[in-house]
Amino acid sequence: MEKKIFMARVADQSERYEDMVDFLKDIVKESGDEDVSNDVRNLLSVGFKNLISAQRSAWKTVQAIEQNKKYAEYSSDCAQYKDKISSELEKNCQKVIDIVNDKCLPRAEEDDSKVFYLKMIGDYYRYTAETASGSKLEEVTENASKYYQQATDASDNLKAYNSNKLGLALNYSVFWYELKNDSSKACEIAEKALNDAREKIDDMDNDEARDALSIIELLKENLDLWREEEGEDNQD
Repeated sequence: MEKKIFMARVADQSERYEDMVDFLKDIVKESGDEDVSNDVRNLLSVGFKNLISAQRSAWKTVQAIEQNKKYAEYSSDCAQYKDKISSELEKNCQKVIDIVNDKCLPRAEEDDSKVFYLKMIGDYYRYTAETASGSKLEEVTENASKYYQQATDASDNLKAYNSNKLGLALNYSVFWYELKNDSSKACEIAEKALNDAREKIDDMDNDEARDALSIIELLKENLDLWREEEGEDNQD
């Protein structure tokens, strides 16, 4: 297994993310009935995210070109190209979801690990939803909501400044803002996470503080932005 972990790191440095995910899939399989280590979990997070990052970026670029009036005559071609990229993205997101749901989540015994995996499944349904439409959009949005809520329920006993709990609040609030178009709910989730963490901030050790404070800052930035937009909407 150590060789596969090493090769997963090599694939990461080589930006061969499909290979990295394949190595990680083997690592998970070889772990038997036990959950993987935090180190491998972090590699899973990096590998999965990088597997789809180019497709997410490409889709947004094509969409921007499609919406540019200068290129109106090419809009149908851009739309077809977006569909191609969206299909690739959906395929890779489903690959991640299947690995986590079938191989990782059933072995998770600690609440922290359960939250990590449930949040990850919610994230990849959300990424799929970014480029989906029609019944597929409804399906993956509902699935994202389901797994984010399961993760939230599983996080009840975690410390308020736990990085997975804070990361969940960050992503779940983004889900409500971007997919549900509900800034009030997004603000509610982000604000609760911030307030709960601030109350316990003096209890953090150095490692916990390092992981938590960066997420707290992102929550604060989102909350400030969303409140500002809500204020502008009320003025209109």
